[in-house]
Amino acid sequence: MWFIGTGQFASLCLEGLTKRGLTFTRIITGNPTRSGRNNKENPSAVELKANGLGLNVTRTGKLSQNEELITALEAENPGVIFVVDFGQIIREPFLSQLCLNIHPSLLPEYRGAAPIQRALLDGKNHTGVTVFRLAAKMDAGEILAQSEIDIATSDNASDLYLRLSEIGSRIAFESLRNEPLKFSVQDDSLSTYANKIDKSEFEVSFTDSALRFVNTVRALDMSGGAYAVISGKRVKIWRACVRRDMSGECGHVVNAEGNPVIMCSDSGVELQEVQSEGKRKMTGREWSAGLRLKAGDVLQLCKV
Repeated sequence: MWFIGTGQFASLCLEGLTKRGLTFTRIITGNPTRSGRNNKENPSAVELKANGLGLNVTRTGKLSQNEELITALEAENPGVIFVVDFGQIIREPFLSQLCLNIHPSLLPEYRGAAPIQRALLDGKNHTGVTVFRLAAKMDAGEILAQSEIDIATSDNASDLYLRLSEIGSRIAFESLRNEPLKFSVQDDSLSTYANKIDKSEFEVSFTDSALRFVNTVRALDMSGGAYAVISGKRVKIWRACVRRDMSGECGHVVNAEGNPVIMCSDSGVELQEVQSEGKRKMTGREWSAGLRLKAGDVLQLCKV
């Protein structure tokens, strides 16, 4: 059995599968990225997790052009290959194996790159995870197992990543124990797509509805964080909640005691955790005290 993955969700699934006793003869991940003045090497989340678990990792560029791995595939015939959060299209000869994906949505809903983020942006109150067989068409293969969960109003993307990776690992493991494996065909007519988050979607404004503001904050906490432009500077908003009990004019501070509450277009937003440019993350209370905000203050807001 092989495991192929790169991102954070894949690393959590790898941990969940291995702790249940699955043994992978190969763990394959993407090449490191590089950043900074010294061109520092940044291993993938899967490589870091595998190292922590004491497992060996094989790095690869484009998988379909890796002759060494293609030769190994033919020689080892792994039978089952988990392909999770890898970021590459899987082609033959790999598709001839049983390639299983753990996808954090209730397929055929939210096929694509950002299912958790899109579910939160859309204000969904439920989501789930699907184990399915890879096919040539993206996220359209036959379903092996599914599980649905409720989304709490306090859930951020990071919370759902943890829960869905744990559930996905469990149902994948349990499904593999049942012979023969039973698959069901997806209904393409019900499919929706979760496109990659565009950089323009990271900015929030108090001219938005309170729910839209908060849902954006919840959706993007693992993607670098949503931000508002306040007095010409970007302020990251890491946690916020809707306050329907508050009223006032859009952009005005309506409560400065504790975490500040700012009016959006329809109701208030309580800023629970924020981060000014060049500063550490802090509670809304700390941030408000530092700016000496008081009820009635107007925050200068604009979209850049």
